[in-house]
Amino acid sequence: MHAATTDLPALLDAVSALGRAARYDEALALLDATQPADEADRLALLMARAGVVGRRDYTRGVPSGADHPLDAATELARELGTGPTTSWDLAMLHLRRQYADQLVDGIGPAGRDQAVVAAMTVEATRLRDTAPDDGRRGWALMCLGWIADNLRGDRDHAPAHYEQALGLGRAVDDPVLVFEAQRHLGDHAHDDGDHAAALAAWQESATAAARGGHVLGVLAQQVLLAVLARDAGDEAGARALAAETLRWADAVGAARLAAQAADVLAGVDPTQPPPGSQG
Repeated sequence: MHAATTDLPALLDAVSALGRAARYDEALALLDATQPADEADRLALLMARAGVVGRRDYTRGVPSGADHPLDAATELARELGTGPTTSWDLAMLHLRRQYADQLVDGIGPAGRDQAVVAAMTVEATRLRDTAPDDGRRGWALMCLGWIADNLRGDRDHAPAHYEQALGLGRAVDDPVLVFEAQRHLGDHAHDDGDHAAALAAWQESATAAARGGHVLGVLAQQVLLAVLARDAGDEAGARALAAETLRWADAVGAARLAAQAADVLAGVDPTQPPPGSQG
């Protein structure tokens, strides 16, 4: 076996890039092949693994498992002690895991334990207020918007969070944060009947996703652009976009995305607010 010296930050960047490209097995294999130099490195690798597994589970539309690497990372962090940035990152991983688990049964407030959702809102607010930099603050704001939109059904207050996240995403040049913010702002513009604003937001969102190497983000935006094509009377274009997206989503096991593309093909608008939404 050959030994190699590894720049850990560069390796972690590569793992993140593979995760955004939906190459989850390759990302995990790279982590498996890395020997940590000390316990701090082992914690960083466990946190990276938790991020990949979380993204993979969300893509597949399945709940997180009992052997999630985030649990091992949290235990190791407790043993080692961590600085504020690592503690913040761990807390964000926990919040993202909890949010993804909430979405397994769909979006909207119906049938959901709103006490749990309220606690998530408190935690997202804490993360916003204690974020060690603007990029992390932007992601906490995205979480506040997601929770308001998709778990509480509060369509009135979510856009303000997205607007702030968009400004921070642009300021720190985080294309994936810009993708997420514009994706959701475009959704609100579409619901409000402003199709020009929705098109501008969704086109920028797709471009930002591509720039950030977020493969499923690009595909997700194709579903929304198919919706706009149908709104404009281009049924053939809408069906062509949706059919290709469905084929690609199936190829990478993106169950939630495939279902949205199938909805478009069935004549259903997947952008409609869930039952019980406010606003």
